Amino acid sequence: MKRFFIVSISLLISSSLFAQKELKGVIKDKNGPKDNLGVYGANIHWLNTEVGTTTNKKGMFSIPYKKEYRKLIISFVGYKTDTIIVKSTKPINHYLTESNTLEEVAITAKKDATQRSYLQTQNLVTINSEELLKAACCNLSESFETNPSIDVNFSDALTGTKQIQMLGLTSPYLLITQENIPSIRGAAQAFGLTFTPGTWVESIQITKGAGSVINGFESISGQINTELVKPSTNHKFYLNAYGAMGGRFELNTHFNQKVSKKWQTGLYVHGNYRGEKFDKNNDNFLDNPLAEQINVMNRWQYTDAEKGWVSFINFRYLDDSKQVGEVDFKPEEDRGSNTVWGSEIETKRFDTSVKVGYVFPDLPFQSMGFQAAYSNHKQDSYFGLREYNIKHQSFYSNFMFSSIIGDTRNKFKAGASFTYDKYDEFISTVMNSNFDRNENSIGAFFEYAYDNADNFSVTAGLRLDHHNLLGTFVTPRLHMRYVPWGRGVFRGSVGRGKRSANIFAENQQFFASSRTVTIENSGGNIYGLDPEVAWNYGISFLQGYKLFGRKGDVTFDFYQTNFSNQVVVDWENPQEISFYNLEGKSIANSFQVEVNQNIIPYFNTRFSYKFYDVSTDYRSGNLAKALQAKHRFFANVSYETKTEDNDASWKFDVTYNWIGEQRLPNTNNQLPIYSDSYNLLNTQITKVFSKKFEVYAGAENITNYKQKNPILGSDNPFGANFDTTIIYAPVFGSNFYAGLRFKID
Repeated sequence: MKRFFIVSISLLISSSLFAQKELKGVIKDKNGPKDNLGVYGANIHWLNTEVGTTTNKKGMFSIPYKKEYRKLIISFVGYKTDTIIVKSTKPINHYLTESNTLEEVAITAKKDATQRSYLQTQNLVTINSEELLKAACCNLSESFETNPSIDVNFSDALTGTKQIQMLGLTSPYLLITQENIPSIRGAAQAFGLTFTPGTWVESIQITKGAGSVINGFESISGQINTELVKPSTNHKFYLNAYGAMGGRFELNTHFNQKVSKKWQTGLYVHGNYRGEKFDKNNDNFLDNPLAEQINVMNRWQYTDAEKGWVSFINFRYLDDSKQVGEVDFKPEEDRGSNTVWGSEIETKRFDTSVKVGYVFPDLPFQSMGFQAAYSNHKQDSYFGLREYNIKHQSFYSNFMFSSIIGDTRNKFKAGASFTYDKYDEFISTVMNSNFDRNENSIGAFFEYAYDNADNFSVTAGLRLDHHNLLGTFVTPRLHMRYVPWGRGVFRGSVGRGKRSANIFAENQQFFASSRTVTIENSGGNIYGLDPEVAWNYGISFLQGYKLFGRKGDVTFDFYQTNFSNQVVVDWENPQEISFYNLEGKSIANSFQVEVNQNIIPYFNTRFSYKFYDVSTDYRSGNLAKALQAKHRFFANVSYETKTEDNDASWKFDVTYNWIGEQRLPNTNNQLPIYSDSYNLLNTQITKVFSKKFEVYAGAENITNYKQKNPILGSDNPFGANFDTTIIYAPVFGSNFYAGLRFKID
């Protein structure tokens, strides 16, 4: 692997040195003195390409030339933008004219709800706000229902919490960031996805495979980055109200205000409540938790376009509580008793972050940025007679400088980062029940990108980190893109990731069972275990086309994640959950084919098939990953009527999932070896009355498919066979909902 990486870097360097034709010239000020040497920092680029450069102190420039390039764009702040027709490499001597007026041009275009990039070197999918509105999307965990890149599963039969997977691996192996600041990690792993309301999300970027070294060393299977709504572009007032037959009610309000010419602020308030008890399968346990959440964020934006500054400051407070267990459980009476089983999970979280970016006005290709974030996450909880508490204080900072080498084909980013995590963790039924620790790391990174804006680009990154518990180590990442023909894109990637496993925070569902917890201490620095290390390799092909004049594309992805070490979560013994270091192999293979096709205007279809081969060497032998379907099929159909003069329209969306059989862990014959395959069907209809007001209604799991016997030993929850964790299908059944959206700009 190391040899491959060195060879790839060598090819990268040599490719950037290939001889190419160049166009040279000088740019001057038409009204300047006759002996002026030229305009310093003028922008030069070829129309409809990313090939560009800037003039030096003498106003001179040199830019790559191809006969296909015809129009050269020359621009500079305060001067009129000129377009020059170029027919040869004859040197150019051009004069710019000062501009006394600024013309305002309004351009409107409808973005695709989901966009696959043809230009990015990484395998990137962007989910825009239009896609998020196709489903209820009450929080981040529910934002992927209409996108096949992410699998959405339930973690247990009690909390109703949805967990996501990508490339056959659970969310801890993903780097989940909020505006490129790591957000859902550590203590937030189990429920953190439910702490970001869907209305706060502007867009989501999904990157498959090894991520960028800029964002840290923890990413193994990919990255999910969430961009929040901006005070400058969000509605002045926004209201979203939601209610479901499952007893869930939500209210979201946004208030955005311009404070001064450069400052804008937004106040975002989210509340949800579920107070009705449901037991549709008659097992004497709540199908959904009783829950309350209040979530408030204040966001400030500073913009000074003339001087190149932009910054965001966020403050957020969250209070989330859940009650699960038997229908008759009363916390004030039954907590700590062995007569009625119940659980409460209380989470309080405060976080704040700041982002500062600066673009050099005379050098628009050069910028620097700084990020810093602090969070205080406190969870107090108990599951029957088992108590689990965790407090996690985290600080993160990152500084980055980006510029070019020679011209805009060669770019680089360099910087340094620092993280600090303090964990106070307690679990009552494990020997040595206190697991307090401090983690800190400091690292530096460098990332080089070459893009000829034609048919080849590559991004190679390297970071060096020192971690007080994981040691000193190097993280390499490499991404390549090649365009062999029109709208055809091959991509390849390879990268290494390393992380410390938070075994209790990431596996809290096992506390709601009678399983004893065992850690096989190997002398490692975290829970006595070694850090997880894995290599991820991936290839992808994207082909855009037109069928009967309608736009479409097809994508083939194959990724493999190969663990050098993994903290194995072994629950093949029905009475035990064991954590130990990998002894052997653990490999996750993922293959996906996806087809997007526009049928008629505003009528789009999306189909996907996925195959997973995920296996691990357990103490009992090599086994396929439990509760992981090898085969999945996805289909989504959306239609929107033509917008009328009063901006009224109808929107229809239908999503279908077929989930194949899944291997179930050993249950001493209480359950079969494999689950049944099943179908899920969701739909939503939206009536847009105007730009200000719309209503929507939908149904989830229309076919009312429910897992039989989701809770083992429900008749004796304090007995040896009680287990709520073997969940492969919905527990609640059909759910119908409705809501409204109102906005003032």
